[in-house]
Amino acid sequence: MSGREILLRAEAVGKRFGGFTALQGIDLELRAGERLGLIGPNGSGKSTFVNCISGDFAAHDGQVTLAGKPLAGLKPHRRARLGLARTFQLPQPFTSLSVLENVRVPLLFSGEAAEASRRALDCLEQVELAGKADKLPKELTQVEQRRLELARAIALRPQLLIADEAMAGLSHAEVDQIIALLLRLNAAGTAVIMIEHIMRAVTAFAERLIVFVAGRKIADGPPQAVLALREVEDAYLGKQ
Repeated sequence: MSGREILLRAEAVGKRFGGFTALQGIDLELRAGERLGLIGPNGSGKSTFVNCISGDFAAHDGQVTLAGKPLAGLKPHRRARLGLARTFQLPQPFTSLSVLENVRVPLLFSGEAAEASRRALDCLEQVELAGKADKLPKELTQVEQRRLELARAIALRPQLLIADEAMAGLSHAEVDQIIALLLRLNAAGTAVIMIEHIMRAVTAFAERLIVFVAGRKIADGPPQAVLALREVEDAYLGKQ
């Protein structure tokens, strides 16, 4: 792990909403190809932090770099072109477009229009949706919609994928399917940050775990060691 280059670096990141401090002094490093789990109770700042990284929010304090390039001031689509992709807690497909067309959209705006259909179909094959390419999103099951969300995210061959509660509402078997899919993507070279409340999924996937509580990072390390910490147990696990 130590031999890998640092892909993402967040330094003293802070975010406020009026008088409410959502994030304070967040430091985080992610190395190329790493599998990181990010957990914490509702309202701990996990999604706010992701929004600051992806460009949906502007941080008030600190800075974030991707492969050494500052991200401040860049819109989400510019960050995507630099290699940062994310999924959302609720899938957001283009409902009037087919499954294949949904994956083609980011490619058409990235300079890959000439090979958009082939690349889109490749992505659908990676997530085992090639057989549903002509369907509309509403015709997909819940787990298939999650797979479509992942296919859209990986279309531009990201260096980093942020999976924000990609398993919410899925059955035990469906959770296992998404874990397997994320592991395959990671094995192909994509670093992954998994934000998840399903602890079984996090411990099965992550090689490192970070815990947020009330907008602060309280733990960072190997999953079993982090989960054994009293402050983590008191602040998060004990409230489940």
